[in-house]
Amino acid sequence: MAQTRYSGFIDKYPVELVTSIYPDGEATAIYTYTNFDEPIVLSGKLEQGRLSLFEKDKEQKNRASLTFPSFTAGAKQIEGNWTDLRTGRQLKISLANVFSLDDGVDGKEVELLQPVSLGKHYLTLLVTKSKEASFAKVSGVKILEKKTDRLVQQLAVDCQLVGLNSIDTGDYNFDGLTDFSVFEAGYAGPNTARLYFLFDPKTDSFVASGFTGTSLEFDNKRKRIIERNQCCAGTSVTTAEYKVVQNKMVLVKQQCYKWDEKKQALVERKWKDCQ
Repeated sequence: MAQTRYSGFIDKYPVELVTSIYPDGEATAIYTYTNFDEPIVLSGKLEQGRLSLFEKDKEQKNRASLTFPSFTAGAKQIEGNWTDLRTGRQLKISLANVFSLDDGVDGKEVELLQPVSLGKHYLTLLVTKSKEASFAKVSGVKILEKKTDRLVQQLAVDCQLVGLNSIDTGDYNFDGLTDFSVFEAGYAGPNTARLYFLFDPKTDSFVASGFTGTSLEFDNKRKRIIERNQCCAGTSVTTAEYKVVQNKMVLVKQQCYKWDEKKQALVERKWKDCQ
């Protein structure tokens, strides 16, 4: 999975583009006009040296395309066209390669734009990768002010990098304010872990929540956190439900499910059966 950051122009407008291209040619990307810093998500494909990326509207219909007819991974410069798919209007794209994680960045911290933002702020990951390393690591998160790029807050983390979607947003403590989380690690099967940061209106900053658990889901309607952990090829599953009290997870109930060969389904068992 090649992740590369580019900087340059669409017509006369300064932009940044981050691409992530999979071995099968599937591509995801984020670009932003640097005067506004509003991340725009793209998806597309690299086929026979032609990279086509599409920007969608609110109805998930393609509204614009970024096309690079002679795309080469690792090239120092790429040229293409931005096209408004409703009017046919075209603008020239000219971008320079800032760095590619495939080549390593000699242990230095580099920034990767993220697709989500927080109102007046946008987010970047601080990423490190040596040439010898198989995977990149996320060492920090920057929260920056849109339009000015002023650093508002920087948080240290130690996480795996997962494509271009390491950061997500949500209301994790059910207080009506937007928080954010960072993908921490993936485990056997579908199990994952994330780091959760809660917005503190008193300090106008984000603080580590201390929330822990496997594959947490947040039910804002019921104001409950649901944990799901499975192992043994899905034949053993535990779930737990928590409420949030003073920004702490408080266990409400937990359940154990084991695979029943006769019923060909997971059936509830005593908690000790899953230990």
